[in-house]
Amino acid sequence: MSVRVLLVDDEELLRLAFGMILHAEPDMEPVGEAADGAAAVELARAVRPDVVLMDVRMPGTDGIEATRRLLREVPGTRVLVLTTFDLDGYAFAALRAGASGFLLKNSRPEELLAAIRDVARGDAVVSPRVTRRLLDRFAHRLPVTGADGGADTERLSMLTSREREVLLGAARGLTNTELAAALDLAEPTVKKHLGRVLAKLDLRDRVQAVILAYECGLVGPGEERPGVERG
Repeated sequence: MSVRVLLVDDEELLRLAFGMILHAEPDMEPVGEAADGAAAVELARAVRPDVVLMDVRMPGTDGIEATRRLLREVPGTRVLVLTTFDLDGYAFAALRAGASGFLLKNSRPEELLAAIRDVARGDAVVSPRVTRRLLDRFAHRLPVTGADGGADTERLSMLTSREREVLLGAARGLTNTELAAALDLAEPTVKKHLGRVLAKLDLRDRVQAVILAYECGLVGPGEERPGVERG
């Protein structure tokens, strides 16, 4: 089954280049192009793409607001943000708005295609370490509720102690392999625990879980990576 992709960027040459890459793949189906966020939302409602390649810096409705509206108005669609450098405040804001990851505009074609396929499967396309670097740099923009109150912290009470450990480790930038070693678990078990965390907290992917952990004050900027508290 082909992945239906909508291209959104105010640079026509970039849309053309990405379109050519997608057309060459048997499992990809470009279903439209838009030059700004408002047009993207309108077109997405009509064509129902699986994945939207979304530039964040556009005139008019930017990619952040467009991402927020798309995920609300076109359920099932996932957004992959396009940016020019990895520690981009716009990319961070788009992740908070619900994007499943971001990709540098100068990425190689094989990286672009792999990212689209990953997002279409429901995975997040931001490595744990890059997520951590973004949060360390831009966490001051988060509305932290703290450990003693707020609807988000109440949601954390639904987690078992093990699930909370997995969430904490992910928020500290640990990969599944590193989490497995730190918690003395098999890697598939870590993945199962992480899946339960996402289901209980009604989150799309790992990136959203990490952002929630920061918003709840479970972990903060500059905190040491390696250890996972047990308790």
